[in-house]
Amino acid sequence: MALKRVFERREMKYLLSMADYLALRRLMGSHMQEDEYGRTAIMSLYFDTPDYQMIQSSMAGGDYKEKFRLRSYGTPGPEQPIFLELKKKIERVVYKRRISVPYRTIHQVISPGQIRVMDRPLTANEAQIQREIQWVFDRYQLEPKVLVVYDRIALFKADDAEFRVTFDFDVRYRTDDMTMADGSFGQPITADFDVIMEVKAMGAYPIWFSDIVNKLHLVRGRFSKYGYIYEHYISQGETNNVTEPV
Repeated sequence: MALKRVFERREMKYLLSMADYLALRRLMGSHMQEDEYGRTAIMSLYFDTPDYQMIQSSMAGGDYKEKFRLRSYGTPGPEQPIFLELKKKIERVVYKRRISVPYRTIHQVISPGQIRVMDRPLTANEAQIQREIQWVFDRYQLEPKVLVVYDRIALFKADDAEFRVTFDFDVRYRTDDMTMADGSFGQPITADFDVIMEVKAMGAYPIWFSDIVNKLHLVRGRFSKYGYIYEHYISQGETNNVTEPV
């Protein structure tokens, strides 16, 4: 399957108790299936200005939001692809554009104020995405701020590529060691929910899924992992000097 570099969709979030999650999975039955990776640790290294201008602007609301991050699916080895992702939200529609590079090249690719994908020729689409990312780096003085880690189960429907559901567990973070290759450990967040469900779709939900949501009285919520960590920990001056598990 070709690597998808451009996404356009709506993303709806629900904050679930473990009981709601288990009931939801039972009711979903065979409508959807887990992807081939099962439960995977997602690692997202968020960049921001020295004074956190991007996340503060995002949390303030408005019709336009943007973020830049590096994303890894699992703890990366030298040749594993790392995704450079520019994520924008315009009037509730999410636009995500990304290019990938081997993890071993990441410090060459991202040098102060510059993005350069040097290990291979770029397609016209990739070159355009790189220019867009570079524009964000030119606009802001971006630097790595927080590594957010969580475990994800992703579900898909074979006959509907535009409809996906993900469940995120055990959100954790670290700001003292943001090297992805060092592992997926981090300081757990403390929240009043157990699971984040994210529904990714361009159109309406399938009828069977809407019926389940209504049956369980699930209510859409607003939640940003980076935003929550910034508001409850970073802006409060809390540190997270966690050590890697033995």
